[in-house]
Amino acid sequence: MSGENNPIAAPLAEVVQKYIPGATGIDALKRLSGGASQEIWSFDAVTPSGAVPLILRRAPGGFRDTGRSGTAVPLETEARLINLAAEVGVPVPPVRHVMTEEDGIGQGFIMDRIPGETLARKILRDEEFAEARPKLARQCGEVLARLHKVDKSKLPPLRVATGRDEVEQYFKTYKELDYPHPVFDLAFRWLRDNAPPDSTELTLVHGDFRNGNLMIGPEGLRAVLDWEIAHVGDPMADLSWICINPWRFGNIDMPVGGFGLREDLFAGYEAAGGGKVDPARIKFWEVLGTLKWGVMCMGMASAFLKGDRSVERATIGRRSSETEVDLMRLLAPLTGKEQ
Repeated sequence: MSGENNPIAAPLAEVVQKYIPGATGIDALKRLSGGASQEIWSFDAVTPSGAVPLILRRAPGGFRDTGRSGTAVPLETEARLINLAAEVGVPVPPVRHVMTEEDGIGQGFIMDRIPGETLARKILRDEEFAEARPKLARQCGEVLARLHKVDKSKLPPLRVATGRDEVEQYFKTYKELDYPHPVFDLAFRWLRDNAPPDSTELTLVHGDFRNGNLMIGPEGLRAVLDWEIAHVGDPMADLSWICINPWRFGNIDMPVGGFGLREDLFAGYEAAGGGKVDPARIKFWEVLGTLKWGVMCMGMASAFLKGDRSVERATIGRRSSETEVDLMRLLAPLTGKEQ
């Protein structure tokens, strides 16, 4: 058993033998580099009929940091949301087991390991995904339509966030960072003036539906990953988040994730029963999503200046200036059409 010197190897092998039919142990245990806030472990369950590829999604060190942002849901909740999404036809990795205290591994869950690619650089450029790219925007719309149909009465406790709630949350963070950006001030004022009405119907929202959290194969979208900031909110937030410029990875003429057009995304959403797309709400959430990313970049820069000298924080931190350009393209487009 590879990884046998790892302290989670033995208890994980015991769990697998209990919950994976026919499993006799585990092999190829390794921690993956992805997962900014959770540990991601890849391994195989060993069975007489062959290896079963699995993923362990685990809290850092085994237990959730209660001091973390209140926007992140517990891993048990994340597993429950994945199961609910599967019930309405959203492609997700099936959850095999949610950890208990008796398992001795900490908080987390085991799910199937879905083959495919999450790196935008490869998805947007490699020949392997050439046939998938023209289909992806519509597929994303169809999947989001299914997701937004999850019965809210079945949901575990989740935060509820309207558009106005999100604006005020990020405005508070912006002020705390104490680094004025006039374009950000303009955007916050515009958002307050154009927030969706309080009567807007709210649904389950993934919260981070974008390149990097989508598993893609040569035929298209295979699975939606990383449900940790799911909440109840405006469904237009999911449709717009994947369209903001940072997730296009240089393909600015392809607003949907760098691979497709808004028209295809919206057509897929409406055809799959997601309801009529509201252009005004989409515009609001694209502006807010762009501004949110800018504030996040400011946070990275602030951490770097305070002593966290990681290259990643410095690189991302400097991108708040790019966000100002993106916001002006949305709020005062030269061509009369948002990009």
